[in-house]
Amino acid sequence: MASKVALQMFTVREHTKTAEDFIATCKKAADIGYTAVQLSAVGCMNGDNPEVDAATARKVLDDNGLKCIATHRSWDELINNTEKEIEFHQTLGCDYAAIGGIGSHDQTIAGYRQWIADAKPMIEKLKGAGIRFGHHNHAKEFFKEDPHGPFLEDILIDEGGDDLFMELDLYWVEHGGANCMKVVERCKGRVPVIHLKDREVIQGTSDTRIAPIGEGTLDWDSIIPVCEANGVDWYCVEQDQCYRDAFDCIKSSFDFLTSKGL
Repeated sequence: MASKVALQMFTVREHTKTAEDFIATCKKAADIGYTAVQLSAVGCMNGDNPEVDAATARKVLDDNGLKCIATHRSWDELINNTEKEIEFHQTLGCDYAAIGGIGSHDQTIAGYRQWIADAKPMIEKLKGAGIRFGHHNHAKEFFKEDPHGPFLEDILIDEGGDDLFMELDLYWVEHGGANCMKVVERCKGRVPVIHLKDREVIQGTSDTRIAPIGEGTLDWDSIIPVCEANGVDWYCVEQDQCYRDAFDCIKSSFDFLTSKGL
């Protein structure tokens, strides 16, 4: 069975600033065993005249046996240049566009509801082209505007509808004070791609830091079966900061997750 572990390229963003580095990084990821990536913060693909366009990126990925299973894109581009974004994703062979927040909307219940309303026409256009749209959480979505009211994330889950997919980052769910397994269960069928990282307590202190998966305190033996039962297709390794060599980190995470049968 092929692995379901993907690499979020944000993790190795310092190694994708040029076309040469992007090609080398894709080869290193494939050599580790990755068969899929999420394209995010790839410097050589940014700007109006990128060194690497979608067609070139697709060839690099194909040459290394990698599939693009998701992207992180700009809210402004998705809303204002939807047809261009559709073409971008179709060229990549990618059927999932995600955004890491709610753009410039207010971080309030009203702001989240407005964002859902504003996103719906764009989501419909993407859906018509065979592309899903998702929201990637951080810890701030687990803030309560009203102590007796819902979390901001609850608005997305409960009011966003089936066509708003949830690119859950389980570390940030836990960091925000929620139980990631319960949140995954609430999003059954809407979590094709999730993000994983671990939380390590720094020796001799009470401080924590983001760590490779399997090197921290998250209970993966309990978490993974819940994810499997609720429709997760891809487990995307995303380590926001690497305190040692990034490629060693992504290998450690890959080896751990595949040892768990993923």
